[in-house]
Amino acid sequence: MAQPGQKNPSLLEGPVAGHLRRLALPMVWGILATMSFNVVDTYYVAHLGKGPLAAMSFTFPIVMVINSLAIGLGAGTSSAVARAYGAGDLARVRRLVTDASLLALLGALLISVLGLATIRPLFRLLGAPEEMLPLIADYMVPWYLGAVFAVVPMVALSALRAIGNSALTGRIMVAVALFNLALDPLLIFGLLGFPRLELQGAALSTVIARAVSFFAALFFLVKREHLMAPPSLRWASLRDSWRAILKVGLPAVATNAIIPMAGGVVVALVAVHGADAVAGLGVALRIEPLALIVFYALSSVVGPFMGQNAGAGKSERMCETVSVLARFCLGCGLGLALLLYFGSGFLVRLFSDSQAVLAVAIAYLTLVPFSYAGYGFVMSANAAFNGLGKPLPATLISFLRVLGIYLPLAWLGNRLWGITGLFAATAAANLLLGGFAWWWLRRTVEGRPLRRRELQA
Repeated sequence: MAQPGQKNPSLLEGPVAGHLRRLALPMVWGILATMSFNVVDTYYVAHLGKGPLAAMSFTFPIVMVINSLAIGLGAGTSSAVARAYGAGDLARVRRLVTDASLLALLGALLISVLGLATIRPLFRLLGAPEEMLPLIADYMVPWYLGAVFAVVPMVALSALRAIGNSALTGRIMVAVALFNLALDPLLIFGLLGFPRLELQGAALSTVIARAVSFFAALFFLVKREHLMAPPSLRWASLRDSWRAILKVGLPAVATNAIIPMAGGVVVALVAVHGADAVAGLGVALRIEPLALIVFYALSSVVGPFMGQNAGAGKSERMCETVSVLARFCLGCGLGLALLLYFGSGFLVRLFSDSQAVLAVAIAYLTLVPFSYAGYGFVMSANAAFNGLGKPLPATLISFLRVLGIYLPLAWLGNRLWGITGLFAATAAANLLLGGFAWWWLRRTVEGRPLRRRELQA
């Protein structure tokens, strides 16, 4: 039988920068493809009219919360598996992957039951009008029934990344996004003999596409990488695995939740400057994720890389990783800042021709990107701490960035210099926390080596 990792280059030796580049490049395309899900759904549903589009908009907060839970479980799985894999404990790797998949399955079933039972009261609480509830149910009933296909693949793909196989993960993500792109118009509009399901078709397309990722990820885990063990219902074994996963997973959920919170704070503060200002910010925030895609991809592979080297006790490589990350974030951040400084005018005109909207979007994109180096390092540092099995620094850094630094600076900047001061506060928070994250991560990896029981806790 092939051993796990036999087809995957070792992350414990060879050039650090080369490994990170090899791991991150496939994830650029995978994350870009994943981002397309909501964009594609929104584009097609918009052709159905304002009612279906508004109904789907009401579902976004709930879908984001569930996705945050799935991402958190994935982060916990990746951290625990990478450290065990780096330590050479392949029996524990199999046990962790199997038990993590069971935990994800149980969590998804709970989401399905609670979600189906609370559609009407929950969306009334979110402010949905009574006449829109049937449309919301059309979307959410298939989504809740297919929750297992949203949660379990996140854990399975995280396990594949944890052993260094990000190329396969990226290919699965791209293939699933392309399948969703093709299936959406067929089920929404009833093309080529398919039934016209409208909003329900958008949800079914997503569920079916994610079901493909579910079976593909499990196939590769079981048949190619041999990372699954026979299921065990012994409570002591399950408790040990779930504790290791949730130690990182639960704080990772909180860390992911702070991101939309920060976005809500920005929108609320910009709203006092009028609708054009909010529209301008919206344009800038559509462009920004594409600019940051490289940082997202890097942060998705830093955790497994640090976890494997921590499991193997490779302190020198972890120190080198921090230096590589710092150099990359500084160089890439400066390049993106210059690109957007000179090209933002062209980009924002693709979305609007209103001078008021353009002024706000350009103001954001010529100022905030000069802090992307700091923001990029915050993302990478958070992933690195999770990989090391130390999630609390990541959570603290994220909350400190929003609540401890950004909000006071935003209030002061908005009061003294208006919307420009608000954007300057965003940049300052990114740079300050980027520097703080670099110091904390460097101090952590230069400290005493972690004991084996700490790595597996």
